[in-house]
Amino acid sequence: MGLLAVILVVVATAALIAGYISRKHKKPVPVSVNYFFTRHCNYSCGYCYHVNKPDATSRQKLEDAKRGLRMLAEAGMKKLNFSGGEPFLYPKFLGELAKYCKTELHIESVSLVSNGSKVQRRWFEQYGQYLDMFAVSCDSFDKATNEQIGRLERDSTGGAKPAQLTQGDVAYRIRDLCEEFGVMFRLNTVVNAFNHSENLTEHVEALAPYRWKVFQCLDIDGENQGAGSLRDVAEFLVTDAQFDAFVKRHANVNPPPIEENNEVMRNSYWLLDEEMRFLDCSGGGKKPGPSLLEPGVTVAKATEHVRFDEGSFLRRDGVYWWSKDRVQQRMQEQEQEGATPQKQQTACESACAPDLQW
Repeated sequence: MGLLAVILVVVATAALIAGYISRKHKKPVPVSVNYFFTRHCNYSCGYCYHVNKPDATSRQKLEDAKRGLRMLAEAGMKKLNFSGGEPFLYPKFLGELAKYCKTELHIESVSLVSNGSKVQRRWFEQYGQYLDMFAVSCDSFDKATNEQIGRLERDSTGGAKPAQLTQGDVAYRIRDLCEEFGVMFRLNTVVNAFNHSENLTEHVEALAPYRWKVFQCLDIDGENQGAGSLRDVAEFLVTDAQFDAFVKRHANVNPPPIEENNEVMRNSYWLLDEEMRFLDCSGGGKKPGPSLLEPGVTVAKATEHVRFDEGSFLRRDGVYWWSKDRVQQRMQEQEQEGATPQKQQTACESACAPDLQW
């Protein structure tokens, strides 16, 4: 081999190694962001880890929120999930941001998590076209269990408000609205001390969500335990064995649960709070960084303190087919090829994954 060839091989090898090291140590881009734009909520779930604190900002001004989201989109955000608190306490704010993300920022996926109790049909009529996925929180289909958890509206005496739907009924209602308006439906369940022994198979299969996410009840310092907390999560926590037993009990459900234990869940989310600050949960609490709205703050600066666990993000199925238009298109293609529903989903995930590497 000539000297020039040797030099070229060495240079090429060095470039490959340098590229690998660069990718290995490069700070991940917040591709999938959860925006908790309000802490206000009409429910009182005892394990809540983003509670309604008296001194918290209700929400940002619409134009300020848009400015922060534009910064994230320009930095590489592909998916945005609205959460709270209860997002539907501010339906117009929520709807206008969803519309902005789709029509102006061209975000691949816009989704939300809600208890569903405040959702009106007219919201879907006006904004449903801008929503890819609606996740409703439902831990149980038993009225007494939901009352123990706090998944209901209470009156001034602490009792349940009359004439309100049970959380199970809410889930079916939201599913029906999603089907009517072409929005993917997701079910979220927090496994806790009051529901860990239940079997939800019948209802999950009847609801037939696109995804069913199952979370182990999580403790967060300053939110639901410890100094400054407004909740005491102790009576809601379950052991790893209890959580695993719940998951195993539902292993053959269609769709099967996408499980998130405490270890996987804690550091695998990009969390943006009501001040548009990214939160680091690696220390057991929620440590905020600078707000995206502060002068001179870039996305890189706003996220540099966050210990994001990319491996856990992937293990909890954080990369999936999350755009309703792409899902519909791909499913139609697979149907024409004669693929089974399971193969359709696998093909969707395989085709989607390469777009999301960072």
